[in-house]
Amino acid sequence: MPDDTAPRTMSASEAEALIARVLEANRTTRDNANSVARALVAAEVDGQKGHGFARVAAYALQARSGKVDGAARPQVSQPRSALLSVDAGHGFAFPAIDLAIAELTQLAPQTGIAAAAIRRSHHCGHLGGHVEKLAEQGLAALMVANTPKAMAPWGGGRALFGTNPIAFAAPRGDAPPLVIDLSLSKVARGKVMAAAKQGQPIPEGWALDAQGRSTTDAAAALKGTMIPAGDAKGAALALIVELLAATLTGARHSDEATSFFDAEGDPPGVGQMIIAFDTTAISGADFATRIEALLAGVEDQPGARLPGSRRLSARAEVAASGLTVPAHLLSEIEALAPPGGGA
Repeated sequence: MPDDTAPRTMSASEAEALIARVLEANRTTRDNANSVARALVAAEVDGQKGHGFARVAAYALQARSGKVDGAARPQVSQPRSALLSVDAGHGFAFPAIDLAIAELTQLAPQTGIAAAAIRRSHHCGHLGGHVEKLAEQGLAALMVANTPKAMAPWGGGRALFGTNPIAFAAPRGDAPPLVIDLSLSKVARGKVMAAAKQGQPIPEGWALDAQGRSTTDAAAALKGTMIPAGDAKGAALALIVELLAATLTGARHSDEATSFFDAEGDPPGVGQMIIAFDTTAISGADFATRIEALLAGVEDQPGARLPGSRRLSARAEVAASGLTVPAHLLSEIEALAPPGGGA
């Protein structure tokens, strides 16, 4: 008999098919399910487990309850020559981001710099994967996103900001793009959620409980607040992201958004901002030479490594050995769709 407690290994394409099938069985259209599945598996492949399999059940249940509109079709308008306005329609973020990236890839080379403001959106996962797609098209890109409240302003005790991630990518000629992706809390809240699902503790210094005490209990941390990266500086950066991703786009502020983790209440309605730069238009051929000189200065120092470089080794490992899905997550995911079932 197969061991139901053992993890299962599968290819990335098999994982995408499984996730898409589960979402289709829970009121999500095929195109949207495929977009979400690609993004979640890409995050898992890159080692960003808090944005991968751990999210599938919550996504499916939110689509089933209507907290996320699994059939939403994102709409884009162009209010200014270099500005795109994207309405995600309270659907999953990934189809809206796919649309924004496709449009920015065409627009930025015409205008030199272009932005996409996304509103009425949802959890956007691993930001580095999104900006990397633009860098693969020869564009530098910056992306910010707000998330439901999880972090207090520095010196305060009540959650007001989300973990509000920020990512940047730049093209590198023959080398894979430089990708920098970070949460403005000490760690992404998804890592705490993943630990809570496994019943594992978290390291000291990641979070505070609801009474403002440092905790290693992941479940208590989810009821409390995250500690900002860089203390006061991280909290200030979270405010900047809040202004760019929510105030400016017309999305809900973090303290107005409902949770990404459950199927209760209204849609989160958060926002994202993506800015793409045509490096050739701005600096000509100099950019390609200058970025390599700068990055060589990093790599030449013993012990130093480029941000985001671990994703490349993680991808190679998955290509060789497949993805390992923990048994508890696989059981949780498969329970949400019958074998071979559809919408």
